Amino acid sequence: MALTILDYGAGNLKSLTNILDLLKQKYIVTSEKGIIKKADRLIFPGVGHFGQFMSSLEEKGLTDIIIDKVNSGTPFLGICLGMHVLFEESEEAPGQNGLGIFPGKVFKFKEGKVPQIGWNKLETTDNNSILTDDYVYFVHSYYVLPDNKDIVSAYSNYHSDFTASIEYENIFAFQFHPERSGMVGSNIIKKWLEL
Repeated sequence: MALTILDYGAGNLKSLTNILDLLKQKYIVTSEKGIIKKADRLIFPGVGHFGQFMSSLEEKGLTDIIIDKVNSGTPFLGICLGMHVLFEESEEAPGQNGLGIFPGKVFKFKEGKVPQIGWNKLETTDNNSILTDDYVYFVHSYYVLPDNKDIVSAYSNYHSDFTASIEYENIFAFQFHPERSGMVGSNIIKKWLEL
C-alpha cells in the first residue's frame, strides 16, 4: 500500500501532491477506512478548523482507526492543523476533543498580527533528526503547547518562542508548511520519506 494522505474535505492537498509528484513518490488521497487501515505511511495535510476536522473524522468513523494506526508505529506526518489534532484540545474549538495522542493544548496567538503569515527561522532541539535551522513558511493563528517538552524538535519565534515541530518515535508533525517552503521543505519531506 502506498503513502496515504488523509482527505478530510479541506487541507492544502495540491501543494503537497505537487511536491510528492516531483519526488516521484506514489500516494493515495482518501478518507476510506479500509485503505487507511492498510497505509504504510500516513500524512495529515494542514488547512482548516480544529472542530470541523475532528467532526469530519468522527462522521467518517476514522477517529479510532487513526489513533490505532499512529500508536501502532505507522510513520505519520502531520502538517499545521494535522499537528494540532494530535493533542487534547484547542482554543479554536472549545469543548471539542482532539485525538489526544499527546497531552497538551492548542492556543491562539495573543500578540502580533494574526494569522502569522511568512518565513520564520527554525531553532532545532536535540530531539530533531530531519530538520535544519533554516527559514520555513508559516500560516497560522494557533500554536501547540505540549505538556512534554521533550517531544519538541524545533521552536520558532513570533513575539515569543512557540513549538514549530514535534518528533516522537514514528510521529513527526510541523506547524510550518514544508510543501510551501521551497527546496528546504522539499528536502524535509524527502528525508521523512527515506526514514
